[in-house]
This record gives sequence, structure tokens and C-alpha cells, in this order.
Amino acid sequence: MALLREWGLTLGRWTGRTAAAVLERDSGDPDVTRVRHAAEAGDWATVRAILEAQDESGDRAELLTAVADTAGVERWIGKAVDAEPDSALPRLVAGMRQIFWGWEARSGLRAQHVSREQFEVFHERLRTAETWLYEVAEREPAWTSPWYGLLMSGRGLQVGQVTARRRFEAAVRRDPYHLGAHQQQLQQVCAKWGGSHEEMHAFARESAFGAPAGTPLGQLVALAHLEHWLDLDSGPDAAYIRRPEVVAELHRAADHSYRHADFAPRTGRLQIANSFAMAFSLAGERAAARECFAATGGRVTEFPWQYLDNDPVAAYRKQRSAAGR
Repeated sequence: MALLREWGLTLGRWTGRTAAAVLERDSGDPDVTRVRHAAEAGDWATVRAILEAQDESGDRAELLTAVADTAGVERWIGKAVDAEPDSALPRLVAGMRQIFWGWEARSGLRAQHVSREQFEVFHERLRTAETWLYEVAEREPAWTSPWYGLLMSGRGLQVGQVTARRRFEAAVRRDPYHLGAHQQQLQQVCAKWGGSHEEMHAFARESAFGAPAGTPLGQLVALAHLEHWLDLDSGPDAAYIRRPEVVAELHRAADHSYRHADFAPRTGRLQIANSFAMAFSLAGERAAARECFAATGGRVTEFPWQYLDNDPVAAYRKQRSAAGR
């Protein structure tokens, strides 16, 4: 029950029954829902007010992602840029939208199945994003968000490990425990993006255990093991994630992050619960998995469950059942 309180689930809501599993688009944060609805309506005044209420010191990654991932933002954000020539915020939103719009053009298919025309549009939009984001970085040198965005655009443009690392270092100089920036750099050093398993695990451990106890960065350890698991064939994948040293490291990361008394993340709480639920479930750690599934309250984040199934809710339900919920 103590863990449920740490995750923000009240004892009054927890009955011991299995909650219905539903896809949670907005991380359970009402401000994220509000800003997404405002973006869908083209209501820049409301989008701006919500973003300004959560300043850079509070980590605007989830709010920015909700806006940037909303179709149609590209049709009206230019007017906001023109109307506020001295403001960096509409430029930040414009740049972030170009990133997500670019990935929409590319699609989620493997590179060999993406057409040359799709790649051309993808790269054009990412280059536009970089122009906006560098301008924001110059106007607001203390902001982390443009560097967070540049990590995403840079991976798509294949800027290389050295440049990507410099962008990551620029982000964490401004916010040492920024979860989104660390997640993006973890992807950058994965084998599928030109890194290696060794580099990925080293980065995850250094980031998670080098941070004070109670930060959300323990998630990186779980994500690294999930990425490694995903890269293996059926059979070796299960053997890998059930290795005693892997299981021990998952528990160590859990103890250093969400199980710690100081755990109070600014962002990513629900995704962290889902990530550890998946990792512990695949590792055969049923009690630890049940604890995390209970902490989700049945709210399913798309990442990382889409690694198991195109239907994240179906994947979640299957693993939750296997864990004995």
C-alpha cells in the first residue's frame, strides 16, 4: 500500500480488484488533456497559458509533446509566430510540431519500406524544426526544451553520436535530471540507432545511479533491458531478461527510483510504472510486476507496450494476467 500512495493512488480508490485497462493518451495529467484539446481547437491563447503556467523549471516535455503530436497544429501555429515576433514560445511549439509532423510523413515502418519521397518530406520537416529550435535556444538560453527537441530531430537527421551527445549535454546542463532528454539520448545510443548494447547499458546505469535517489531516471535501466530484449530472437530474449544479474539490476533501479521515499517526479510517473510493469513481468518477477500494475490503475501508456503488440492495451492485459492480477 505504501507504494500505491507514492504513485498517487489513494487507499480509498484501491480495492484490490483488477482495474479495467484503458489507453492513457495524456499521462493522467489534466493539464496535458487540456492543452491537447486546445491544440485540436487551434486555441493558441489557451495553449500558451498552459505552457507558461508550467515553466521550464517544471519540465514542459509532456505538455509540448501533447501539442506537437496534435494534427493540424502546423496550420495555425505560423499565425501565432507572426503575431508574437518577440516571443520564443510559439517558435518552440512550431519546431516541436515539425518534428512530430516529420515522423508522421516517415511512418513507423523500417527504413527499407519507406519511400524516397517520404524520406524527403521527413528530412525537410526536421530541418525546418531545427531552424525554429536553434532560434529558440538563442532567444532563451536557459531553456531545456529546444535541446530536448533537437535530440529528436537530430536522430532523424542522423547527425551522428558526437553531435547528439553535445545536444544532450546542452540539455542536462540546464536540467540535470530531465527525463525526456535522457530517454532521447538512451534511444540515440541503442544499437538500432548506431550505438551498442554496451553503450546503452552504461549510459542507463550512469544516469540512473549517478542521480540522487528518488529521481525518475531509474526508468532508463528498465528501458535499456527492454531494448536489449527486443533486439534478441525469440528464446534468447526470454533467457536474457530473466538472467539473475538483469533481475537484480531491475530491482536496484526500482529501489533507487520509484520505491524510494523521495520519489516525486515532475513528469513521466505513469510511463515509469508501465515500463517497470513490463520489465518485471517479462523477467518473471510476478510480485514486483503486480505492484507496478496496481500503481498504473489500469492506465496503459503506448510506450513501451507497443514493443509487444500493435495494441498496447492487449499487451498490457496479457502481461498483467500472467503476473497474477
